[in-house]
Amino acid sequence: MRILQILQNEAGISNVALAEKVGMSPSPCLRRVKQLEASGVIRRQVALLDRKKVGLGVLATIQVRLQRHTEAGAEDFAHAMNDLPEILSCWAMTGRQDFLLVAVASNIESFGDFVTHQLLSMPNVRDVQSSLVLKEYKNHTAIPLPKAI
Repeated sequence: MRILQILQNEAGISNVALAEKVGMSPSPCLRRVKQLEASGVIRRQVALLDRKKVGLGVLATIQVRLQRHTEAGAEDFAHAMNDLPEILSCWAMTGRQDFLLVAVASNIESFGDFVTHQLLSMPNVRDVQSSLVLKEYKNHTAIPLPKAI
């Protein structure tokens, strides 16, 4: 759907401008956007910040293995990740690692402190492996939309 394609790249666009781009009048366009929000297709609208310009020069992926592979242990770990502002993303995974995290830090030292004092000190964490991002080639938030939407 054209509305979603536009909003993924221009969330701050006015309803009038959006309506014009999709060939609708403003009132039906606004109703459609509100429907997409109410149905959960549009979860929220955010401002995307440049992490380096706000002092977060380190971006890393972290693979986490848990000691106890129980549903409760995994849920506890996932909930704990929600409370850590350094963690941008947290996914439960298949394979050797239980979780994959994306984290930010101001520098290598603060990243090391975070891993040591926050992650490794958690009672159910067996071990972590981290990889630092050297250069970012693609980092998009827009998802490809199927033709049916």
